[in-house]
Amino acid sequence: MVSVVVPIYNVETLLRRALDSILSQTCKDWEAILVDDGSTDSSGRIAEEYAESDRRFQVIHKANGGQSEARNVGLQHARGEFLLFLDADDFLHPQLMEFCLQAMLRDNCDLACFTYDRVYRTIALVKQFLHLDAPKPHYKFYEQPPCVVTDNIFSHATEYSCPTDIDSRWAVKHCQVWRCMYKTYAVRDIQFIPGIIYEDFPWWSEVLLRVGRCTILNLPLYFYCPNRKSDILSSDETRKTESLKQAIEAAKRLYVNAPEDKRKAWEKNFLVPFEEKLRRKEAKQ
Repeated sequence: MVSVVVPIYNVETLLRRALDSILSQTCKDWEAILVDDGSTDSSGRIAEEYAESDRRFQVIHKANGGQSEARNVGLQHARGEFLLFLDADDFLHPQLMEFCLQAMLRDNCDLACFTYDRVYRTIALVKQFLHLDAPKPHYKFYEQPPCVVTDNIFSHATEYSCPTDIDSRWAVKHCQVWRCMYKTYAVRDIQFIPGIIYEDFPWWSEVLLRVGRCTILNLPLYFYCPNRKSDILSSDETRKTESLKQAIEAAKRLYVNAPEDKRKAWEKNFLVPFEEKLRRKEAKQ
């Protein structure tokens, strides 16, 4: 039922936590596509170890090309009706697949959105600053999750952390690809732009144009963890600025012929904050 695409590059100290969180899912009907993007540490061997012990793990080794390329390769191999992305330095709540599948089948939707555990991330950031070990996962298990079903994702989606005209309980905040479960057919042919960071922005902008019905789950089902070695945190400001320019231009091209109501909503809630971010970066250079 569910394909999980996991791009992997030099995350040997964190990878087992991510893969164990897939094994711990209350839903057992999944495959995990582990795309080893030319790792030079033991990440590839760890991935193979999991594949040897559980046939639901599939490992693909490729030359290093960046996270976009790795995700594109994973998309090509996904066989599940539904799709998740998991960054290898993060991990999943055990009920994520169960709740998203339940919502998507019940509501006949293309997308199920959730949020991440902000308490865990705050604690992890403090411990990282103090050079302490990352906190161990501690899960709160939930009953029937609260949700909102909509046929207009544009009325809920925003890049702003504190939207002024959207009920924050049901806001689909930011464009990280791991915030949703997708109908695979709806996104399979949407490619991530190779070689840039902020690749989430144009990809998510195109997803918004493809989505019909969406279910928003107001639950922290993903654990987003700070990693100083990640592409975006380890890149210099020049690369960040140039990548952001490319991402913005690619996203703007998608909306040239979009319906006016969708284009205006996207410009207000996504394009404007990204252009503001670009101006701040250019002012520092």
